[in-house]
Amino acid sequence: MTLTTTEFKTEFTKVFEALYASNIKDASSVQQYNALGNFIKVYSSENWNQTNQLYLDNQVKQVYYFSMEFLPGRMLKSNLLNLGILDTVRTGIKEMGLDFEEIVGSEVDPALGNGGLGRLASCFMDSIASLGIPGNGNGIRYRYGLFQQKFVDGYQVELPENWLRNGNVWEVRKENKAVTVRFGGEVYLKEDGKNKLRPIYSNTQNILAVPYDTGMIGYENDVVNNLRLWSAEIPVEEEINYKTVADREVVNQITEVLYPDDSNYEGQLLRLRQEYFFTSAGIQSIVRFFKKQQLPWSEFSNKIAIHVNDTHPALCVPELMRILLDEEGLGWEQAWNITKRSISYTNHTIMQEAMEKWPVQMVQELLPRIYQIIEAINQRHIDKKVPLYGEELTYRTTIISDGYIKMANLAIIGSHSVNGVAQLHTDILKEETLRDFYEMYPSKFNNKTNGITQRRWLHLANEKLTHLIDEKIGKEWKTNPAELRQFKAYSKDKDTLSCLADIKLENKQRFAAYAKEKYAIELDPTALFDVQIKRLHAYKRQLLNALHILDRYLKIKDDPSLELQPRVFIFGAKAAPSYIYAKQIIKFINALAHLVNNDPDVGDKMKIVFVENYGVSLAELIIPAADISEQISLAGKEASGTSNMKLMLNGALTLATLDGANIEIKDLVGEENIFLFGLTNEEVNQLNREGTYSAKRVLDENERLNRVLECLINGMIPDIEEEGRVIYDSLIRYNDEYYVLKDFESFVAAQERADKLYQDKEAWNQKALINIASSGPFSADFTIMRYADEIWNVKGKAIKNRSFLKGNQPI
Repeated sequence: MTLTTTEFKTEFTKVFEALYASNIKDASSVQQYNALGNFIKVYSSENWNQTNQLYLDNQVKQVYYFSMEFLPGRMLKSNLLNLGILDTVRTGIKEMGLDFEEIVGSEVDPALGNGGLGRLASCFMDSIASLGIPGNGNGIRYRYGLFQQKFVDGYQVELPENWLRNGNVWEVRKENKAVTVRFGGEVYLKEDGKNKLRPIYSNTQNILAVPYDTGMIGYENDVVNNLRLWSAEIPVEEEINYKTVADREVVNQITEVLYPDDSNYEGQLLRLRQEYFFTSAGIQSIVRFFKKQQLPWSEFSNKIAIHVNDTHPALCVPELMRILLDEEGLGWEQAWNITKRSISYTNHTIMQEAMEKWPVQMVQELLPRIYQIIEAINQRHIDKKVPLYGEELTYRTTIISDGYIKMANLAIIGSHSVNGVAQLHTDILKEETLRDFYEMYPSKFNNKTNGITQRRWLHLANEKLTHLIDEKIGKEWKTNPAELRQFKAYSKDKDTLSCLADIKLENKQRFAAYAKEKYAIELDPTALFDVQIKRLHAYKRQLLNALHILDRYLKIKDDPSLELQPRVFIFGAKAAPSYIYAKQIIKFINALAHLVNNDPDVGDKMKIVFVENYGVSLAELIIPAADISEQISLAGKEASGTSNMKLMLNGALTLATLDGANIEIKDLVGEENIFLFGLTNEEVNQLNREGTYSAKRVLDENERLNRVLECLINGMIPDIEEEGRVIYDSLIRYNDEYYVLKDFESFVAAQERADKLYQDKEAWNQKALINIASSGPFSADFTIMRYADEIWNVKGKAIKNRSFLKGNQPI
């Protein structure tokens, strides 16, 4: 399907006039964006319909990817790129006298995720479509999504993120595909006269789940898959039962906000309602589709793969069992066999305390039939495993214990595959966090290191670098990212290195212009840009970064004439609304930024920019401008990370602990092209086992560090009296849980090595190029090929070529 500029201008004008009955040049950029989005939707609709029909006619096996979060970012340019018409449309828009970038900027960046989990899901949806794999996303259509972050006097304030204010041009409402989800009430089992027990429900709250479908366009392959997000509504026939605003709000809130505050019972209950709502709706939809094919139930797992992304959709297990048992009349063993063979589970956390669990009473009251099924699954697990493994091991793996239902245990027992998302993460799961399960089910466990899509994070975010790579090695790398390794041949080519430096400088100038306009901060684009962009959590150690900045500041104050490598420190992070400590760290960093940025002794030697409301679009601005990628979580705490991959792809050098996928980055680029520091996972474990670590002793033995920490409580940093004391106490009084002080000296030494290297621009650019050329194996395409081949057993256009899968991805 080709499109000329002339054809585009004609068709685009028709679409606009049909929508707005006015002249396109008089329109707002939002109207122009909506018209362009509608044009793209129409342009791709034939492919969308044909893809669905092809899957149906051939009865191919399909993947259903369940995720609480999808963080797609702006979709306009991405869709144009994947359709192969980005340059055509951009040229046509310019010829029409319109501003393409202004139109692009009018699209809201939907905050339907909190960070890595949701962005990973969206990268995977892009790769699934681009590989021609029959795949579907399943999630929630949040009315407000994650909060909009504002800083008021340095404090994080959460505002509603009304991303649907002007509608969503990409979605299609499918009320004909709606299903009913039941909550609460009572349920009991009654014989049906055929020697089978049937559930009898009464007094349930019935919610209508209405799907909104969005086309997931594959890269230049005519494939359009489906992302289905569910919205909660009152069934028409039950409107009479909802007489007040408060009554209606109970329904609306199910799909109103991503991650409601779960620091109290009501918030936890709402979170559980959300999780069951979208898993039940999705499973019902899958079963309905399967039944249309008129195949025997024994074929279900041969045609359907259900993937549980983290524990949020773990209720897929009992919900599929409920439908097979109660509605389809299957026996337990047959239903259980189908369920286990169909469902697979990705674990995203190492920390046991972060794995979801729900009070038994809450599940009993909200989901009575689901609780009965979970109870039966749990008892059968005990009955089967006690004779094989004994009571002690078996009871450590039960789903129900200590008054809670453990969702990770449910997902593991009810699936055929459990994967981690980096090799270290998977090893820790097997050896520590889920060791008991690994002893029971060794063949279930496998590793699938996370990946990112180069299409968004390089082709779109860094077009000039993309063009440089095209010029040097051709374009095959765009569909086979392993070919990026050919770029290494230019690591000593002065012209290439000069071009690379010019592109980086231009990207830094672009961010500097944003910082000046948005925050009135003047940045020197020739300074070293040091970037840490990720969710604010104590284990990710933004605090360690801030203490290093404070140490630099003290050096400058001691000697304002000191020659230091100029730096711009860039932070982007949201803290969960109920995570008070994380919000206090945000306040500290903002207070430090105000102090540093306004001190004439500092000048251009150091600036701090903490961007508000960090999300995908800001990442696309920041990542191409980064020189250093801060990946400084305590070893053994970060499952994988994906910002490390995006920054590496754009030529940033990683400064990191040996944690998550940092290890695989080190293996790919070589230790000489990364700045490593800090404790290893083994050393952390040893300190934890011995219990002899003393933060106070570390402080007493390090005068430099002691001086830095004193600044938290001596009033030098204005307006952090409470926050500074809390942070100080967390490190000293509560003994520094994440070994910030232990790793401080090593961290500072790594930063000094980075300073020294940056003085030699050619050497720095060589290492930047090697990082870019080594990033191919972190393509989400490779990751998805492994999921498809080794877990889901589905075929796509690229999967048939086994040589493409083998040998190109060393991780």
